[in-house]
Amino acid sequence: MSAPGECGGGFGLHQAGVYSGGVYLGRGRGFSEGPLMPLVPMTELFVQARAGGYGVGYLEAWDSYSLEAVLAAAEAEQAPVILGFGCMMASAAWLEAGGIEMLAGLGLPLARRAEVPVALLLNEAHNLEQAKRGLDAGFNAVMVDSSAWEWDRAVREISELVAYAHARGASVEAELGRLPDAVKGGIDDSSAALTDPEQAAEFARRTGIDCLAVSVGNVHLLTAGYAPVDLDHLEAIYRKVGLPLVMHGGTSFPPQAVPRAIAGGVAKFNVGTILKKSFLEALRAQVSSWPEQVNPHEVLGSHKATDLLNAGKKAMAAEVRRLIRLYGGSGRAWR
Repeated sequence: MSAPGECGGGFGLHQAGVYSGGVYLGRGRGFSEGPLMPLVPMTELFVQARAGGYGVGYLEAWDSYSLEAVLAAAEAEQAPVILGFGCMMASAAWLEAGGIEMLAGLGLPLARRAEVPVALLLNEAHNLEQAKRGLDAGFNAVMVDSSAWEWDRAVREISELVAYAHARGASVEAELGRLPDAVKGGIDDSSAALTDPEQAAEFARRTGIDCLAVSVGNVHLLTAGYAPVDLDHLEAIYRKVGLPLVMHGGTSFPPQAVPRAIAGGVAKFNVGTILKKSFLEALRAQVSSWPEQVNPHEVLGSHKATDLLNAGKKAMAAEVRRLIRLYGGSGRAWR
């Protein structure tokens, strides 16, 4: 049996946490333990972060295990966090067939039992209608990948989304500029475009967005090495825009650049690739250690210590804790 404050495997956490079969489930209240907590506006998370000189992590999940990993880590660190799911790598057909509503159904119950401040984000929706569906389903923050849109469409549709979201008490993130993508052997910047400070200021003024994702050399999906970020350019954008800035491509963002990025306007770091990588590597290690015959009911979907996906969950939670500390969020929860 693990000692108090630990779970099997040495993942040390708060003694007050909830455990099942040696697996940490978070410090959040159970569903029979009084009223659930409301979601916190993402804008409020940013107000607190800017005042406190730290960044808030959006640590992207894709199912209930990964979402529990993020919340468990945030509660262990007593840190505000943005929970949520991304659309960029998801099947468009699945999203259109009710996937967005299913993701909201996973996220809302967990977010509302959290004991740290949380917002719930639908990230990188493919279009305006998907973002609206996310808001209708219960996400209190949405982001549309408008980076490849022509100017008039971006201004028109993001303005419409802002009006729709703000009427529901929700926040909107938009993106101006286009990030390069990682490719085998390097970085493909053939379609990339840095965010123009003057254009960004005009875009923010005309749309009324709450925060802006920027392109300053950061890279999507890069797993080897660090992106060549231009912090001078980042600071120039913030001087013109004045809104909280968002850094996508957090997996490859240089750790030594984090303090200056926060001082230069970044309130939110998006991380996904390294989380899936840590989760997957833990699954591979777990499966390789199995005997030839296992009980499928114990290793798939049991939510016990024997559950294969709990190995990934623990590894991912450890990585999330590291990132929260990197962004200075530990101990910043105010409830």
